[in-house]
Amino acid sequence: MDPAPTSTRFRLDIAYDGTHFAGWAKQPGLRTVQGVLEDAITTILGKQGDKILVAVAGRTDTGVHATGQVAHLDLDEERAARVRRGGPARDGLHPTGSALRRKVNGVLGQYPDVLITNARPAAPGFDARFSAIWRRYEYRIADSISFRNPLERAQTVWHPSPLDVDRMNAAAQSLVGLHDFATYCRPREGRTTIRTLQRFGWIRDAEGVLVADVRADAFCHSMVRALVGVCVAVGEGKLEVADAERLRSEVTRSNEFAVMPARGLTLAEVGYPSDALLGQRAALTRQRRSLGDGRDPFAEFDDDDEAG
Repeated sequence: MDPAPTSTRFRLDIAYDGTHFAGWAKQPGLRTVQGVLEDAITTILGKQGDKILVAVAGRTDTGVHATGQVAHLDLDEERAARVRRGGPARDGLHPTGSALRRKVNGVLGQYPDVLITNARPAAPGFDARFSAIWRRYEYRIADSISFRNPLERAQTVWHPSPLDVDRMNAAAQSLVGLHDFATYCRPREGRTTIRTLQRFGWIRDAEGVLVADVRADAFCHSMVRALVGVCVAVGEGKLEVADAERLRSEVTRSNEFAVMPARGLTLAEVGYPSDALLGQRAALTRQRRSLGDGRDPFAEFDDDDEAG
């Protein structure tokens, strides 16, 4: 949905430690990233913030982290003026965006587990969710030959045995492309599991920790953690490299590998087209989701990224 003619849309870049969140989306009685942010904005705006909605690029689930999450919100001039109250921007940036970031982060506290890293007016046609053309995740595993840093334990899975990164890379490469990923998704009625996996590979970082780089146009429920799980099974020798593709071709859930824990997963980046194409991309995405057969119009090409 485009902002009202009297409103300005702001893009928010967000980072969070998902350990103590029940995912992004607001849920009654649970602490969520969206709920915490909207509560902070309401605190700043008072009664004027009651209906503020923060829309997001990818709704991460319980325990999933983010360093590159993207969202948007719309502010009419009355609300924008309230955000700016208290003085001009101190950093030379857009006065409303700068004040919004500073004040929200102030409400969140000195050491928050969610933070707005940037806030600025969005280009015309921008929609955090519908304008996106890809999402990129990282997954971290410290196996038995890696340095296990206790300071990174909340973002890294510790695996008890050594993993063969070359075999894991070969398995990952065999899954790249446009496919039905039903084997690697938790099924949701009426929703497609067809995705384009654009990039999938593994490296060992300077401390020997295995890091997966996974990019796709969108992800279905538990897809990244299942893809990582099959690679781990290959890397420890429980499955052969060819089994990753074989299982994908069977398009049915399998017990031959385990879906990996959420703690190792981070939404690292969301990609968008050039400013001139943002509105066109959003319109195209919405059109592709309109099935015209009585089902949920947002079911096709659903992008409720990772879930637990």
